[in-house]
Amino acid sequence: MTRAGAVSLSTLRRDATSKSWLVDLPLIVLAWWLAFWLRFNLGLPWPYFDHALLTTPIALLCMALGLALARVPRQSWRYVSLADLRLLAVGVALGALLTTAVVMGLRIDGFPRSVFAISAVLTLVLLAGARASWRTLIERERERTHGHPGQQRQPLLVVGTLDEADHALRALKGADGWQVAGIVSPLAADHGRTVQGVRVLGDVPALADIAATLQARTVLLASAPGAPLRREALLRWSGAGLNLLTLPTADDWLRPGATPSPRQVRLEDLLGRTPVQLDTAGLTALFGGQTVLVTGAGGSIGAELCRQVARLGAARLVCVDVSEFATYRLEQELRRDHPALEGVYCTANVREVERLLAIARAHPPGVVLHAAAYKHVPLMEQGNEIEALRTNVLGTLNAARVAGAVGAARFVLVSTDKAVNPTSVMGASKRLAEQVVQAVARQFPATQYVSVRFGNVLGSSGSVVPLFTAQIEMGGPVTVTHPDIVRYFMTIPEAAQLVLQAGLMGRSGQIFVLDMGEPMKIVELARLLIRLSGKSEAEVPIAFTGLRPGEKLYEELLADDETTEATPHPKLRVAKVAPPAGDVAALAESWLAAAGAAPTADAVRAWLVGQVPEYRPHPVRF
Repeated sequence: MTRAGAVSLSTLRRDATSKSWLVDLPLIVLAWWLAFWLRFNLGLPWPYFDHALLTTPIALLCMALGLALARVPRQSWRYVSLADLRLLAVGVALGALLTTAVVMGLRIDGFPRSVFAISAVLTLVLLAGARASWRTLIERERERTHGHPGQQRQPLLVVGTLDEADHALRALKGADGWQVAGIVSPLAADHGRTVQGVRVLGDVPALADIAATLQARTVLLASAPGAPLRREALLRWSGAGLNLLTLPTADDWLRPGATPSPRQVRLEDLLGRTPVQLDTAGLTALFGGQTVLVTGAGGSIGAELCRQVARLGAARLVCVDVSEFATYRLEQELRRDHPALEGVYCTANVREVERLLAIARAHPPGVVLHAAAYKHVPLMEQGNEIEALRTNVLGTLNAARVAGAVGAARFVLVSTDKAVNPTSVMGASKRLAEQVVQAVARQFPATQYVSVRFGNVLGSSGSVVPLFTAQIEMGGPVTVTHPDIVRYFMTIPEAAQLVLQAGLMGRSGQIFVLDMGEPMKIVELARLLIRLSGKSEAEVPIAFTGLRPGEKLYEELLADDETTEATPHPKLRVAKVAPPAGDVAALAESWLAAAGAAPTADAVRAWLVGQVPEYRPHPVRF
C-alpha cells in the first residue's frame, strides 16, 4: 500500500471513530443522569443533583475508556451484528467497573450505589439501540434504492428449517431483486413462527398452494446440499412451474466473479455428498512453493487438479496434455485466475517417454499427478483396445519412471472403480496400470507412489451428464442402457481434493479407495436432470437401449479378494492388494512393443487375462 493510501485509510478510520464518539458520549451522559432520575422515582433531590454533576465527567471518562479497551468505536454501525453487541456489552461492563472503582474511591458521602448498575444497563440499551436503529435505517434505505430504478422485486419463498431460513435470509440481503414472501418449513413445530420478521407459512407439501396464493414463482431451497428435502422439492414441484434456486456453495465463492445471488439448483446439490475435509496445512506444505507436473491437465480431472494445486500455492505448474485446444483453454483460465502462478503448458503424449523426460528435466517436479488416460468404456472396447493399453498402461509406466528418474517426492495415479473385477478392456488396463505403478515403486524407493480409485465424476468429459443434458435440449429421448444400472458419483472438485489428500497421506505402493457414498440408479439421475431442465418425463421420455460392450450393472470399489484398512481421513481407505508377481512393468513394455500397431482384439484380451486374473472379458448380457 502506498503512503497516500495508508494516510487515506487511517483518515477514514479516524472519521468513523469520531462519528461514533459524537453519538456515544452524549448517550453515556444521558444514561448517567437517567440513572439518578430513576433511582429517586423520577425526581432528583437537590443534594443528589450535586453528586450527579460532580461524577458525570468521571462516568464519561471511565465508560469511554472501557469502550475503547473493547475496541467498540471501531465497529461499523452499518453492519452491526450480535457479535458486535456482545463486544459492546463487554465494553460497558468494563466502563461500569472503572466508574464504580473511581467514584467509590472518592468516598462521596451518601452516594447512591444502585446508580452504577442502573447506569450500566441504560448505557448498554441506549448504545445498542442507536446502532440497531442506524442499521435498520440503512437496510430500509437499501431496500428502497437497491437495484435498478423501477425494478420490480420478485416474491421468493424460502424452503428449510428455521436455522436454514435464517442463514438464507442473511445471504439474501446482498442479492438484487428479491422480496422474501414467506418461509416453508418441513418441521411442524416451526409453523406460525417468524425469522427476521418473515413468517413460516406452512409445511412442505403445501408449497405449491402457498406459492399460488402469494403469486411466487421462485423457491429458494435453503437446506444443505444433498438433503432429501432438495430432491423431494425437485421431483414434486419442478413440473408445477416453480423455479428452484439455491445459495452458492464454498466452491462457487472461490470462483472468480462470484456473487451472493441465488443460483439454479444443480445436479450435485441433490446427491447427498458432504463437503470434503482436507488437511489444508499438510497440503499447503506439500504443494506450496513446489513445482507440480500434471499429465492429462486439459481433461476434467486434470484441470481441476491444476486449479486445486494453484490454490494451494504451487510456485510452478507444468501442465501436459495431448490436446492443443485443451491446453490453450487451461492456460487462459489459469493466467486469468492465478496471475502469480508460473505456468508451463506443454502439448505432449505420455506414450512418448523421451518427450516426457525432457519436460520433467527442464522443470523438475516435486509432485507428479498422472491423470492422462483413455476412459470411455465402449469406445475402448471395440476397435481401440491397443490404444487403451498404450495410453493407460505404457503412458502410466512412462510417467512413473520419469517421476522417479527426476527425483520427484510423490507420484499419484488417478485410477477408477472399473479396475475392480474388470469386464472391459479399459477397466483391465487401469488395473494393470496400478500394478505397473507398484512395480516401478520398487525401483525408485525415494519416490512415494500412490494410486487412487474413484467412481464416476459428474460433468466430466465423456460422462453421462453432458450426454443426458444434450439429449434433453433436443427434446429426448434420454437413453439409459438398463433400468437397474447403478453407479457411484462424486463432483469434480471433490474427486480432485481427495486425490490430493491421498497423495499427501499415502505410502509407496498403496492403492486408495474413496468413499463414494451411496450408489445411484442412472435412470434416477436421468429423471433429476429432466426435472432440473424444467421439463417432465412426458415431454422428454426415457428410453432403455441395453447394456453396451464391457458395461456392468454395478461398479465395485474393491475386488472380491481384497480388504481395506481405515485411514485418518473418513473418506479414504487403503486397499490391501497382493503385490504384482514378477516385473509387470517390463512384461507390459515388451509385449506392447512386440504387439505392433494392430493386434487382434482377441490377442489383447487374452494377454490381459494373463496379467489381470480377475478380468472377465465376457460380461453377462441382460
